[in-house]
Amino acid sequence: MSMFDQTKIPLLSQALNAYSLRHKVISSNVANIGTPGYKAKAVEFESTLNKEMAKTSIGSTVTNRRHIELSSAGTSTGSASVVDATSDRFSEEEKKSGINDVDIDMEMAEMAKNQIRFKYVSKLLGDSFRGIQKSIRGQA
Repeated sequence: MSMFDQTKIPLLSQALNAYSLRHKVISSNVANIGTPGYKAKAVEFESTLNKEMAKTSIGSTVTNRRHIELSSAGTSTGSASVVDATSDRFSEEEKKSGINDVDIDMEMAEMAKNQIRFKYVSKLLGDSFRGIQKSIRGQA
């Protein structure tokens, strides 16, 4: 067990991996916008992230009311998965005529949201490492 397993670093690392995967999937959807019958893909990660953040992986006993109870997002095992995107934008008849279910406006909006999330998690991860660095150096 690593010292970092008891921090939010593994979870943030998984989030970065998921957002990177999501960017690749969105890029693939955009690249296949003209491919007849292509089914848009999506990355499912937020539900796994929420479950992992709600877990308590460290057992602790509070013997005094002034003690702080330990909890950690810690060693998460969930990961992102690529699934078929659910899209009701086009009817089955339109899909048969060669139109696929990729909506360029929706894909661009998802890409923008994904970029913001990636930057935010990157900042949180950097802040975590800077906090550890300050602790090692004994700085406040």
